Amino acid sequence: MSEASPPIVHARGLSKRYGNTVALDHVDLEIGAGRIVGLIGPNGAGKTTALKAILGLSEFDGELSVLGMNPRSQRTELMREVCFIADVAVLPRWLRVSEAIDFVGGVHPRFSREKCLAFLARTKIQPMQRVRELSKGMIVQLHLALVMAIDAKLLVLDEPTLGLDILYRKEFYHNLLNDYFDDEKTIVVTTHQVEEVEHILTDLIFIKDGKIALNASMDEVGERYAEVMVAPDKADAARTLKPLSERAIFGKTIFLFDGVSHKQLAELGELHKPSIADLFVAMMKGTYA
Repeated sequence: MSEASPPIVHARGLSKRYGNTVALDHVDLEIGAGRIVGLIGPNGAGKTTALKAILGLSEFDGELSVLGMNPRSQRTELMREVCFIADVAVLPRWLRVSEAIDFVGGVHPRFSREKCLAFLARTKIQPMQRVRELSKGMIVQLHLALVMAIDAKLLVLDEPTLGLDILYRKEFYHNLLNDYFDDEKTIVVTTHQVEEVEHILTDLIFIKDGKIALNASMDEVGERYAEVMVAPDKADAARTLKPLSERAIFGKTIFLFDGVSHKQLAELGELHKPSIADLFVAMMKGTYA
């Protein structure tokens, strides 16, 4: 993103209450163009509330602009530039493929029937087939064809591969990256299967109890956090550096550190870049009591 490019999502003091429950607590957020952002958090952390606000589906307090528009007052215009997908496995089983194409073409002004049909031509899917006649893999292909034929500036994916086995989940993200994404588009994805999106993300946001717990590029995550596998004789020395977490494995201890010099850590043992899943577990301590 160039210096002059305005953010795709800009939020200041974004807040939302449901009765006495605080779903979003004065969240500040900026998402730039050409980014793939993982919005990760436990159930009830505020992920869905944030997405609803961005999509103009929910009232909120604070300041929020999406693609330079106010989601509350300009939702119709905003939806011309946004594509929202939740759970690819929910297409009605009675629906014919041609009917699904007609429906999306009727509701989204940026849908290209030609692009959709060109994508489907690379599959075994036929226009008159019903969803119930398709395999899980073919349903994923149909969903992708519908999504990738929409020239949206912002694609919001909320648990898009729920209920699919690992083969089809991997295919979904592979095709999304190779056939859809470019530096003019921005993707925000929420998922509980964080290890599967790790390789496609440019940015990572952790949300906990309605607050942003982490907001960093993947490069910054790699520079800031490190795991070290430490032998028993150096474990006490490691603890003096205040690790975020520790776990025992094969007679050694793996410590996770935030902001400690990698050179210093390398003297304690074998250095590794932590996975998003391990980082998430460490930062969400107490959330899953």
